Amino acid sequence: MPENIYTVLKNTIKSNDFMQSEHTIHDKRIHFSYCKNIVDQELIHHELLHRIQISEEEFDHLLALKSLIPFENIKVSSNVDEIVQSLIKGFIYVQLEHDFNEGLLIDVADLQRGYRSNNEADNEYSVIGPKAGFVEDLDTNLNLLRKELVSEHLRFEEYIKGSLSQTRVTIVYVEGICNPQHVDTIRQRIVDAEFDEVSDSSIIDQVITDNANSPFPLLMSTERVDRAKFSLLSGQVAILSSGSPYVISGPITVFEFFASPEDFYLPWVLASFFRCIRYLGVAFSILASPFYVAVLTFHYSVIPQPLLGPIIESRANVPFPPIIEVLLMEFTVDLLREAGARLPTKVGQTLGIVGGVVLGTAAVQAGLTSNILIIIVSLSAVSSFATPIFKMANTIRFLRFPLIGLAAAWGGFGITIGLVILIGHLLRLKSLGSPYIVPLFPFRFREFANSFIRFPFSLSYNRPRYLRPLKLQRYKVSRSKDRSDYNNE
Repeated sequence: MPENIYTVLKNTIKSNDFMQSEHTIHDKRIHFSYCKNIVDQELIHHELLHRIQISEEEFDHLLALKSLIPFENIKVSSNVDEIVQSLIKGFIYVQLEHDFNEGLLIDVADLQRGYRSNNEADNEYSVIGPKAGFVEDLDTNLNLLRKELVSEHLRFEEYIKGSLSQTRVTIVYVEGICNPQHVDTIRQRIVDAEFDEVSDSSIIDQVITDNANSPFPLLMSTERVDRAKFSLLSGQVAILSSGSPYVISGPITVFEFFASPEDFYLPWVLASFFRCIRYLGVAFSILASPFYVAVLTFHYSVIPQPLLGPIIESRANVPFPPIIEVLLMEFTVDLLREAGARLPTKVGQTLGIVGGVVLGTAAVQAGLTSNILIIIVSLSAVSSFATPIFKMANTIRFLRFPLIGLAAAWGGFGITIGLVILIGHLLRLKSLGSPYIVPLFPFRFREFANSFIRFPFSLSYNRPRYLRPLKLQRYKVSRSKDRSDYNNE
């Protein structure tokens, strides 16, 4: 018996954006199957349905129906695989009631939706690679993911959260790659969460996170389409909400916050070098100011002899102890950064440059701070900007202050205490139940491929094992290394 394609499609594409509808036109029932987020629904209603409804000709078979439809790319198909691939590319499948074994594939893809001139990823900019970012419209964002991941295994699950806002929240994952346990964990936390208003995906992030009291972000937040796509293909689960241009995903590790999508568009040697620079920048940003306080308060003996004279000279007229001097400058820099972020782009850039130069020069001339501290604080601020993810950059800015306080109290011993507490806190953190600092703890040597440095693609063909993906390999490395020799005789 021939298979009922209408039923087969329903059981194959198990995603909330897959729609099947029925229309009665001229006493004949016509069935439609399509993915709503990637088709032009206005084209379907105003052109396709309208032309069929106003037609006075009979259409007892598919060829007669085909002659009534004013579209160029139309074909009759009964191949399920071809139909599924076409549907996820933006086609609509039309069937007559008496014949569910074949139908018409009509190209109604909305090719321009989502790709606009004003949806670049402003906060995660990269020189090389795609520039497309998400927008505030949920359907547009799902459309972007459908275009980037052309697979029938891409799943959307939609929920309505917020008793007053009635916000649409969608869970996205790739079936067959993502571990079902991660999907179940996120699904259970979203369903059980109760709140009256959801204005951004970051609220969902704070509600479902494993530890809401930690300053470290435990879920990735991105506005880049390519980063979200890479997360899904790695085996992570993504969450989108209407009204938010940011996608959150997990489980993640702390090292993913220092990896830029641009790393995968550069040769692996350069990408690894730049990633190491980011780690050094983070270490300098966190420790530079506390070390300055510790050395000038307790550990004069560690200052090299050539530097001792310039330091004494620069601090000769400063009336404050090192702790007050450092806190004053750190507060000034963070105040300038916050003020610049809240102002229009051009005004904010001007404020940052002029404010930094004018206030820094004035503070030194007035004897409120030393030249050396100005250099240290400025380099610390610049180093924090090397972190690709804004949420982790904020965490780094915050961590300096408790370390500065410990350095003022107990010097180098206080900094050691702070680092031990910080490492202990990181050891306890989990992202959706997965360890936060894999591959350091638990130690997994094979996972170093894309953590500290970026290995070449020939050595990083596996997905991260900590995600426990159902399909470990991305591709067959032996096939990628095959070479063919062509001899012209």
